[in-house]
Amino acid sequence: MFPKPIKKSGRFANISYRVALPISIVLWLLPLIAVMMTSIRSIEDINKGNYWGWPESFNFIENYTEVFASTSMGQYLLNSLLITLPAVAGAVALSTLAGFALAKYNFRGNVWIFAAFIGGNFVPFQILMIPVRDLTIDLGLYDTHWALIVFHIAFQSGFCTLFMRNFIVGIPDALIEAARVEGVSEWKIFWHIVLPLVRPALAALAVLVFTFIWNDFFWALVLVQSDEVRPVTAGLSSLQGQWLSSWQFMSAGAVVAAVPPVLLFFTMQRHFITGLTLGATKG
Repeated sequence: MFPKPIKKSGRFANISYRVALPISIVLWLLPLIAVMMTSIRSIEDINKGNYWGWPESFNFIENYTEVFASTSMGQYLLNSLLITLPAVAGAVALSTLAGFALAKYNFRGNVWIFAAFIGGNFVPFQILMIPVRDLTIDLGLYDTHWALIVFHIAFQSGFCTLFMRNFIVGIPDALIEAARVEGVSEWKIFWHIVLPLVRPALAALAVLVFTFIWNDFFWALVLVQSDEVRPVTAGLSSLQGQWLSSWQFMSAGAVVAAVPPVLLFFTMQRHFITGLTLGATKG
């Protein structure tokens, strides 16, 4: 028997989409709207205490131009790209290989290794701040792009491996065994059979990991300190010292910093949604 369809009428449904949904949307968008409005206010408007009202004047071009002209915002954005892109590529590549091994190979310790990946996701990374910082200093990586690249690859691999293993395990074993009978190497099986089948999952994972790494603030403060290496999240905090109470410039920088993840999401939207819902209707 098929489950009964969810009714779209009734008192609870009316409350849900007439009251709860609009309130949720407003609460979700309110901080973003406030930042965007502040980013186009003039300094005179802010000094008057007009933080939430309609701006008396709009300084859209002036504020956004000044952020790039008088700060290192361009360098911060470049640093974030130099850190995020290699870290995403490394974490996704390693986790896909590890997920394939855990999903399709039976070897001693398979379950325990998988349990270690799961358990690692519950470790609060903040308690590792001092050991990780000391390790990067000992390795000569402190205050370099590689400090954050290596760190994010290492710490994102646990979640990514769990994510990819759960998708790869759904690939029929008969498909892989048939390729082995034909004499296809394990690498070609992975490259020509597994990867095309999990492409939506790879896209969804890449978007999620890109967002996690791009928006990281804590480790950007711990592992780097110079403007030549500092990513955009840590760079925005430094603008407060340069501009004191010029919140319009900090808000403009925050809006600019949010553009790359948003563009990536809309570019990969179809693959992202397919990857998240892949296998949801199986059973």
